[in-house]
Amino acid sequence: MSDMVPSLPFPMHPKMHEDQALAFTAKEDEEERRHIQKVQNAFQYYRRYAYIRVNKTEAYLNSLSAEDQRLLSKYRSHLDNVRGCIDCNQSVICEILRDRVLYPTSDGDTDIELDEAPDHVRHGDMDQAQSTLKLIARDWSAECAIEREQSYKPIIDSIEEYYKPSDYKLNEIKILVPGAGLGRLTYELACRGYACEGNEFSYFMLIASNFVLNLCDYENKHVLYPWVHQYVNNMRRADQVASVRFPDVCPVRNPPKGNIEMAAGDFLEVYKSPNAYNCVATCFFIDCANNVIDFVRTIYRILVPGGIWVNLGPLLYHYSDVNGQNSIEPTYEDLIIIMESIGFDILSSRSGIRTKYAQNPQSMKQSEYQSLFWVCRKPPNDYEKAQQTSEAKERDNKEPPDLIVNQSNDHDVDLETEVQPKQT
Repeated sequence: MSDMVPSLPFPMHPKMHEDQALAFTAKEDEEERRHIQKVQNAFQYYRRYAYIRVNKTEAYLNSLSAEDQRLLSKYRSHLDNVRGCIDCNQSVICEILRDRVLYPTSDGDTDIELDEAPDHVRHGDMDQAQSTLKLIARDWSAECAIEREQSYKPIIDSIEEYYKPSDYKLNEIKILVPGAGLGRLTYELACRGYACEGNEFSYFMLIASNFVLNLCDYENKHVLYPWVHQYVNNMRRADQVASVRFPDVCPVRNPPKGNIEMAAGDFLEVYKSPNAYNCVATCFFIDCANNVIDFVRTIYRILVPGGIWVNLGPLLYHYSDVNGQNSIEPTYEDLIIIMESIGFDILSSRSGIRTKYAQNPQSMKQSEYQSLFWVCRKPPNDYEKAQQTSEAKERDNKEPPDLIVNQSNDHDVDLETEVQPKQT
């Protein structure tokens, strides 16, 4: 096991007080165990679930006329190739599950596949299992390097510009990455010398990221077929069964200069200690909240005075129109008002950042977001106190002014958002 993760299993947040931790453990331990078991079962059922889709297509193919079947003979062979790719993916999943760092007392043999769907596993769980394979490719394959550069480079560049290596002891600059996913952004920031902590709620992601960060012992060790579940918009049969190798960089052999940790749990529940981080870096994360204001307030609270929040991503709002879930969906201009009202200084803000997310590069359908990007600062203490004193009443009784946006007429250029300075 690599020494990248300071304690095993993935630690409960180290800043949680002892009495809080005991209460959390007593209340949540059994529920968490059941949830981890469900994630493991979903991974174990992956092959059989994926076969259902192939078998359905093949059954329809067999019902066609002999002439139609003759015309589709190469397509029939392709379906056999699809099954072979699914088999290879299941082999990788078995490797991922073999180390029980996150569930040392879990029941059952992780090498055993499930032929029948477990009662507690739903279609959404199986979709997450398949999505995790695509996210491994996004974060840890050479084929998705351009996609990573679109999303991660602006964040990394802005942090390095604010916390310059020449001006700071980087190992004392503490960065939190909520929604860390498969951990590549967290790893890249730690490689530059910062003390970086990733936070992730999904055990699908946590189990897979632990595998890449701690258990892959050389580069490009594993072969994965991330696009095998895409049956439409394929130019060639080979596009659906294209492989990637991972990890393109081996964290075990290339440990970061800075400290790196991964913490499991709900961002809003885990991170409550004020003035704890110099930087919060969010990528495709803030729209994962029922109420995005809760995220903004929490980020503001946990930043040290003078610390920065760097964000990139769209406003997809994951809970919008989901049955049984409440959601608000503020616009970009609403978010600017919210951030300033909570107390952030907006140092820079742009829209129109072209970004893709876990996209098959060979697909006929290429979706991209016109993402938002901003750098905000929590003011230093003296300024913050003055603002709280002079503006608290005004904030409570008067709606903040609307954002003024200047848009370029050239649609190939990123739109610049000019934020009016607050009146003091």
